[in-house]
Amino acid sequence: MVAKSGQRQRWVLQALEQYEARLLRFAARLLGDDDSARDAVQHTFLRLCDQPPERLDGRVGPWLFAVCRNQAVDMLRRRGGESNCDETVLDDCPDPADAAERADLSECVNRLIDRLPLPQREALALWSEGFSYRQIAAATGAAEGNVRVIVHRALKSLRKNPALQRLMDQ
Repeated sequence: MVAKSGQRQRWVLQALEQYEARLLRFAARLLGDDDSARDAVQHTFLRLCDQPPERLDGRVGPWLFAVCRNQAVDMLRRRGGESNCDETVLDDCPDPADAAERADLSECVNRLIDRLPLPQREALALWSEGFSYRQIAAATGAAEGNVRVIVHRALKSLRKNPALQRLMDQ
């Protein structure tokens, strides 16, 4: 029994080391603040502690992201919705003359991503973390073909933004 407990602890700690930073970035992108993201990730790893390792064999990453996503969506619902999730991407980046440095471009992209609808934000966040469309589908519960469309639309929306185009042309 003690050996199994030690193995389970190592399994959880290994998952924590491998996925914590990525889950924090993902949750922060969905929730809009670091404190809420930490709460969602903590909840996710507490749920992992209740799972037998053999049940998640080979699927720990997608399972963690699915649990984290569900927790983040629940938190957004409790807040009263998606306060920063407009259907359109707004042009509120700094004037290109003031945005010559790479940090400004990154800040602009992050603001534009924050305004994408939640399904696009979450799919794009997972995609940028290196997950395949199949893994994103498993984490979000969407069909793989739908995930491809969602990521495509998110990237297209970003590419078409005039402020981002001006910054990239510099």
